[in-house]
Amino acid sequence: MQIIITPVGTARCIYTEEIDLSAIGSPVISRASHVEPDQQGRWLADMSPVGGEVLGPYELRSEALAAELAWLEVHWLMPQPNDVREPSMPLAEPTSCLGVQCQ
Repeated sequence: MQIIITPVGTARCIYTEEIDLSAIGSPVISRASHVEPDQQGRWLADMSPVGGEVLGPYELRSEALAAELAWLEVHWLMPQPNDVREPSMPLAEPTSCLGVQCQ
């Protein structure tokens, strides 16, 4: 698990159960994406809850989950070079991968 500490002290990570996040603060857990099948049974990773696009289609759900994780690591978890504001993540209904902020 990668935990990124922002300049204002907020910890950001892509949720797994590797560590108890309450040990570093009060976690705020929000939906980052939705991985669901399309009408042909192929898999899509909808990154719109964090301002991204729909990835896929993929033949296997595991391929969509891997693409989802890779996209989150590059576009949500890591700060962008010209981004001086505190990153935030919009809230959405849970279905697939979670992002966490501890304050």
